[in-house]
Amino acid sequence: MDVQTKGFCDPRFEKVSTVFNGLLTSGADLGASFCATWKGEVIVDLWGGHLDETRQLEWQPDTLVNVYSTTKTMSFLCALLLADRGELDFNLPVSHYWPEFSANGKSGVLVWHLMNHAAGLSGMDEVMTSEDLYDWDKITQSLARQAPWWEPGSASGYHAITQGYLIGELVRKITGLSLGRFFAEHIAKPLDADFFIGVPDAEFSRIGDLLPPPGSNLIGGQGTADSIAVRTFRNPPVSALDSRSAAWRRAEIPAANGHGNARSVAKIHTLLANNGMSHGQQILSPETCRSIMQPRIEGMDLVLGVPMAFGLGFGLNPVADGRRNLCFWGGWGGSRAIIDQDNELSFSYVMNKMADGLLGDDRGDKLARALFSGLPR
Repeated sequence: MDVQTKGFCDPRFEKVSTVFNGLLTSGADLGASFCATWKGEVIVDLWGGHLDETRQLEWQPDTLVNVYSTTKTMSFLCALLLADRGELDFNLPVSHYWPEFSANGKSGVLVWHLMNHAAGLSGMDEVMTSEDLYDWDKITQSLARQAPWWEPGSASGYHAITQGYLIGELVRKITGLSLGRFFAEHIAKPLDADFFIGVPDAEFSRIGDLLPPPGSNLIGGQGTADSIAVRTFRNPPVSALDSRSAAWRRAEIPAANGHGNARSVAKIHTLLANNGMSHGQQILSPETCRSIMQPRIEGMDLVLGVPMAFGLGFGLNPVADGRRNLCFWGGWGGSRAIIDQDNELSFSYVMNKMADGLLGDDRGDKLARALFSGLPR
């Protein structure tokens, strides 16, 4: 299959271009982008492939796609920025900012529990439809009323959809702005980053539809019908085809419906890789950037069913890997973001052909290995 990779790649990282092109030509990818910054400078910025299965529409340098849970990293940054300004304390109860949240035994839920999937609210008791996801007040008020499914702070359980509403409502209580608006004004705009949580209609023409993963269009968990994992994804239900609707694109679902590309994700995360500075803008303090690498909770995740370690929001690299100051997150279908503070490295992979993985897959892994192989030893 003849697919032309476009963009720029520093010769020292040529292996990345080879791997990226191989994913496109093999059919593992339909269309995709990959971008990396090193010591604050762009070293790779690649895109290629197509937006449609008939291969008539080419992926453009400014193409946007829904990155699913890679969006969560943007909500983390909003909370980190408020903490940096002294307006949010991760160790205080959520109810300090959101009094109604204390209902049903949640007075002891701390802000960092929301960041780290440890609040016991990974799914919802009140039956919700996919359309209810577009009703911010309905979702947040229901979560405020709900009792935790496990003892908050005792374990993590991936809050696949609910986390964005929980963090977002804190942002709204503190600033008076929705998370999408706060992100746009205080992070995306200063960095000139092409990323949206709630896409303006004027940008719809740049959005590429996602190709759902094989099997089911619905996101789901493994286990018995009453297990935390299955309950988490059952209510509210989320279909990959929802991402093609105007209602989904306009809404603010800060755990799942951010739209961007690898360039915008890598540019924004350069903040955390480079002591709070990206493209000449000092947005965060070095101390706040380093704080994301401090483990807050570790162990078997009740939803993902695998061992996880979390700093402030981000998943942490295993100690055994030897790169402790490395964190990551990814999205359903394959998108990926990695921040390596030891190497001052930020990179992201974004695609439109979804695989089954909730937090990325081997396509992102292959690109990551290729990038690391180019670093000086």
